[in-house]
Amino acid sequence: MLYSGNNENLNSEGGVKTITVAYGDGIGPEIMEATLKIIMAAGAKIKIETIEIGESVYKKGISSGIEPSAWDKLRKTRVFLKAPITTPEGGGFKSLNVTVRKTLGLFANVRPCLSYYPFVDTKHPNMDVVIVRENEEDLYGGIEHRQTDEVYQCLKLITRPGSEKVIRYAFEYAKRYNRKKVTCFTKDNIMKMTDGLFHKVFDEIAVEYPDIESEHWIVDIGAAKLADTPENFDVIVMPNLYGDILSDVAAQIAGSVGLAGSANIGSDFAMFEAIHGSAPRRAGQNLANPSGLLLAAVQMLVHIGQGNVAENVHNAWLSTIEEGIHTYDIYDSSISKEKVGTREFTDAVIAHLGKKPEKLKAVTYPPKGDPIIIKLKDRKPSVKKLVGVDVFLDWKGDVDNLGKNLEKIAYPEFQLAMITNRGTKVYPNGVPETFIVDHMRCRFQSAENNNSVTNQQVISLLSRLVSAELPPIKTENLYTFDGQLGFSLGQGQ
Repeated sequence: MLYSGNNENLNSEGGVKTITVAYGDGIGPEIMEATLKIIMAAGAKIKIETIEIGESVYKKGISSGIEPSAWDKLRKTRVFLKAPITTPEGGGFKSLNVTVRKTLGLFANVRPCLSYYPFVDTKHPNMDVVIVRENEEDLYGGIEHRQTDEVYQCLKLITRPGSEKVIRYAFEYAKRYNRKKVTCFTKDNIMKMTDGLFHKVFDEIAVEYPDIESEHWIVDIGAAKLADTPENFDVIVMPNLYGDILSDVAAQIAGSVGLAGSANIGSDFAMFEAIHGSAPRRAGQNLANPSGLLLAAVQMLVHIGQGNVAENVHNAWLSTIEEGIHTYDIYDSSISKEKVGTREFTDAVIAHLGKKPEKLKAVTYPPKGDPIIIKLKDRKPSVKKLVGVDVFLDWKGDVDNLGKNLEKIAYPEFQLAMITNRGTKVYPNGVPETFIVDHMRCRFQSAENNNSVTNQQVISLLSRLVSAELPPIKTENLYTFDGQLGFSLGQGQ
């Protein structure tokens, strides 16, 4: 179903592909055992190397949740089939998924979300949406700071190369699988520079694919339409946070989050996983539905060039669902014929190998496929000029007095353009109704109509602020790029 990079990089011997497997926590070991049993019965030619991840590793004091030695196995196999894990409660633990995705450059998270009506209950019987989520940046950089007693910050990072990779992948995916439309969701009416860049790159790339319809929606109304009429969408590409949230929404309204698998695709590595959690309360009871991880393994089989096996497994699973053999999470007495446990469901899928569904749409995969290669276009660097600095101060007091003091400190190289509080201008000409906290952004720009300033002048300004007992808690340089502002205006400016 998914390709990226070069299949020649995959470790293989005699047609057998070596993959890395992690059994995870909670229901993880049960559903991984079921998944491997099914794909091996279907003829998967794989060799397995296991690694330890998750709760047991966190408890060893390794905050990333993955043993350092595991990276060597992942570098060797370049394919990772991962069961869900449990992250211990409390602070100090980093998301393992984010760590793996960013470390291995897995830039695209691909989640097919389709309905299996009437065999799995849904209000959207014609839903067939693929969500392609940017996987490495946005707010998931995890760069957070407490800056004052009252204010915390999380940095949102959107890059042109990161946006181009995932958007181009979405269009190439649509082209490969005969999808008719690619839709982009952003919030660029508010975040005009970050989300604005993602939208701009989408529009630039869309013109290269004239046979594929393209459209853009503001994420709030787009999400509402996805929840209401998902049949109007085909492939949706989004920045990281929106994609994380809405891919779960899409999977749930299709029928169940428990049925959805996902692929994390990079240039040289790929990770495949169910999208649900480890469900520790259901562990060890022969209850868990292995379908999400199994469908992720189907994606993995296509990725490693064993599309015939993937097709056999997927159609056997569809036939099992169609026959009404269901685990507890999707069992409905008015639709289902038999409620089964994890082991019984596994055996049922194996018994259906070689069969195709009669009412649900059977799937076909190429036995072997060429990878989707994502190449970034060369760009001429912009001309960058320093024209000022935003200085953030921890201040709780009269804003007018602060502003008048800063105007004196700014002289002669700079002028104080404004002071904002949580983005809203409060000086000059602030209004008394604005709620103010202890976090002031003070914008200093060149005193001579946006002429350039020097780093030394910025340092001198900061030194004068410290001498005035106004030590900065953070600074952001202000630049123009090819003469265009590289910074946003304040609300009310």
